[in-house]
Amino acid sequence: MLTHIDKENRPTMVDVSDKTVTQRTAIAESVVILPEAVRELTRDGDLHSAKGPVFQTAIIAGTMAAKRTHDLIPFCHPLGIESCKINIELNDKLEAVIRCRVKVHHKTGVEMEALTAVSVACLTIYDMAKALDKGMEIGAIRLLSK
Repeated sequence: MLTHIDKENRPTMVDVSDKTVTQRTAIAESVVILPEAVRELTRDGDLHSAKGPVFQTAIIAGTMAAKRTHDLIPFCHPLGIESCKINIELNDKLEAVIRCRVKVHHKTGVEMEALTAVSVACLTIYDMAKALDKGMEIGAIRLLSK
Protein backbone atom coordinates (compact mmCIF):
# COMPACT_ATOMS: atom_id res chain seq x y z
CA MET A 1 0.00 0.00 0.00
CA LEU A 2 1.28 3.46 -0.86
CA THR A 3 1.41 5.72 2.17
CA HIS A 4 0.66 8.96 0.32
CA ILE A 5 -2.61 7.74 -1.23
CA ASP A 6 -5.85 7.72 0.78
CA LYS A 7 -8.75 5.22 0.55
CA GLU A 8 -10.25 7.20 -2.33
CA ASN A 9 -6.94 7.02 -4.23
CA ARG A 10 -6.20 10.71 -3.67
CA PRO A 11 -2.77 12.06 -2.74
CA THR A 12 -2.44 12.89 0.93
CA MET A 13 0.07 13.59 3.68
CA VAL A 14 0.68 10.65 6.02
CA ASP A 15 -1.15 11.10 9.32
CA VAL A 16 1.47 10.82 12.07
CA SER A 17 -0.76 12.10 14.87
CA ASP A 18 -0.89 8.69 16.61
CA LYS A 19 2.82 8.00 16.33
CA THR A 20 5.23 8.34 19.23
CA VAL A 21 7.95 10.97 19.28
CA THR A 22 11.33 9.22 19.11
CA GLN A 23 14.79 10.13 17.94
CA ARG A 24 14.87 9.68 14.16
CA THR A 25 18.16 9.45 12.27
CA ALA A 26 18.89 8.96 8.59
CA ILE A 27 22.16 8.76 6.67
CA ALA A 28 22.40 9.30 2.91
CA GLU A 29 25.36 9.27 0.54
CA SER A 30 26.44 9.97 -3.02
CA VAL A 31 29.64 10.34 -5.00
CA VAL A 32 30.61 12.97 -7.55
CA ILE A 33 33.11 11.67 -10.08
CA LEU A 34 35.55 14.50 -10.75
CA PRO A 35 37.40 14.85 -14.07
CA GLU A 36 41.11 15.66 -13.91
CA ALA A 37 40.59 19.37 -14.61
CA VAL A 38 38.43 19.60 -11.49
CA ARG A 39 40.66 17.36 -9.33
CA GLU A 40 43.55 19.74 -10.04
CA LEU A 41 41.76 22.33 -7.86
CA THR A 42 42.26 20.15 -4.77
CA ARG A 43 44.00 21.89 -1.90
CA ASP A 44 43.82 20.96 1.78
CA GLY A 45 40.97 18.48 1.23
CA ASP A 46 38.71 20.91 -0.64
CA LEU A 47 38.30 22.11 -4.19
CA HIS A 48 39.06 25.79 -4.66
CA SER A 49 37.40 27.44 -7.65
CA ALA A 50 36.94 31.05 -8.70
CA LYS A 51 33.55 30.82 -6.95
CA GLY A 52 35.18 29.89 -3.61
CA PRO A 53 35.69 26.75 -1.53
CA VAL A 54 33.52 24.16 -3.27
CA PHE A 55 33.03 21.55 -0.53
CA GLN A 56 32.42 24.12 2.20
CA THR A 57 29.80 25.84 0.05
CA ALA A 58 28.20 22.47 -0.77
CA ILE A 59 27.94 21.67 2.96
CA ILE A 60 26.12 24.94 3.58
CA ALA A 61 23.79 24.42 0.60
CA GLY A 62 23.02 20.84 1.63
CA THR A 63 22.22 21.88 5.19
CA MET A 64 19.91 24.61 3.93
CA ALA A 65 18.19 22.10 1.65
CA ALA A 66 17.64 19.62 4.49
CA LYS A 67 15.88 22.35 6.47
CA ARG A 68 13.66 23.21 3.47
CA THR A 69 12.78 19.70 2.31
CA HIS A 70 9.12 20.18 3.18
CA ASP A 71 9.04 23.13 0.73
CA LEU A 72 10.43 20.97 -2.08
CA ILE A 73 8.88 17.51 -1.68
CA PRO A 74 5.07 17.28 -1.54
CA PHE A 75 3.67 15.88 1.70
CA CYS A 76 6.93 15.99 3.66
CA HIS A 77 6.22 17.16 7.17
CA PRO A 78 7.93 20.38 8.27
CA LEU A 79 10.54 19.39 10.85
CA GLY A 80 12.66 21.31 13.31
CA ILE A 81 15.86 19.50 12.42
CA GLU A 82 18.10 19.16 15.45
CA SER A 83 21.25 18.02 13.65
CA CYS A 84 22.43 17.95 10.06
CA LYS A 85 26.03 16.92 9.53
CA ILE A 86 27.44 16.77 6.02
CA ASN A 87 30.90 15.43 5.34
CA ILE A 88 32.63 15.64 1.98
CA GLU A 89 35.92 13.84 1.40
CA LEU A 90 37.98 12.73 -1.54
CA ASN A 91 38.35 8.97 -1.72
CA ASP A 92 41.38 7.13 -3.13
CA LYS A 93 40.01 7.63 -6.68
CA LEU A 94 39.77 11.38 -5.97
CA GLU A 95 35.98 11.24 -6.16
CA ALA A 96 34.00 13.47 -3.83
CA VAL A 97 32.07 11.32 -1.36
CA ILE A 98 29.17 13.22 0.20
CA ARG A 99 27.55 11.79 3.32
CA CYS A 100 24.81 13.39 5.41
CA ARG A 101 23.37 12.42 8.81
CA VAL A 102 20.17 14.11 9.94
CA LYS A 103 18.62 13.77 13.41
CA VAL A 104 15.38 14.91 14.96
CA HIS A 105 13.03 13.96 17.80
CA HIS A 106 9.71 13.67 16.02
CA LYS A 107 6.88 11.41 14.91
CA THR A 108 8.25 10.97 11.40
CA GLY A 109 11.59 10.07 9.87
CA VAL A 110 14.21 12.25 8.19
CA GLU A 111 15.12 10.11 5.19
CA MET A 112 13.93 12.71 2.69
CA GLU A 113 15.88 15.44 4.48
CA ALA A 114 19.13 13.43 4.32
CA LEU A 115 18.56 12.52 0.66
CA THR A 116 17.70 16.11 -0.24
CA ALA A 117 20.79 17.42 1.56
CA VAL A 118 23.08 15.04 -0.34
CA SER A 119 21.38 15.85 -3.65
CA VAL A 120 21.78 19.60 -3.26
CA ALA A 121 25.38 19.24 -2.04
CA CYS A 122 26.17 17.24 -5.21
CA LEU A 123 24.46 19.80 -7.42
CA THR A 124 26.40 22.60 -5.71
CA ILE A 125 29.71 20.87 -6.41
CA TYR A 126 28.67 20.47 -10.04
CA ASP A 127 27.57 24.10 -10.31
CA MET A 128 30.74 25.50 -8.79
CA ALA A 129 33.09 23.42 -10.96
CA LYS A 130 31.17 23.08 -14.23
CA ALA A 131 33.10 25.92 -15.89
CA LEU A 132 36.22 23.72 -15.72
CA ASP A 133 34.69 20.50 -16.99
CA LYS A 134 31.07 19.53 -17.43
CA GLY A 135 32.10 15.87 -17.45
CA MET A 136 31.45 15.45 -13.74
CA GLU A 137 29.06 12.63 -12.89
CA ILE A 138 26.78 12.47 -9.89
CA GLY A 139 26.53 8.88 -8.73
CA ALA A 140 23.61 7.09 -7.14
CA ILE A 141 22.06 8.97 -4.26
CA ARG A 142 21.13 6.40 -1.67
CA LEU A 143 19.88 5.98 1.84
CA LEU A 144 22.43 4.11 3.97
CA SER A 145 20.39 3.86 7.14
CA LYS A 146 17.35 5.10 8.97
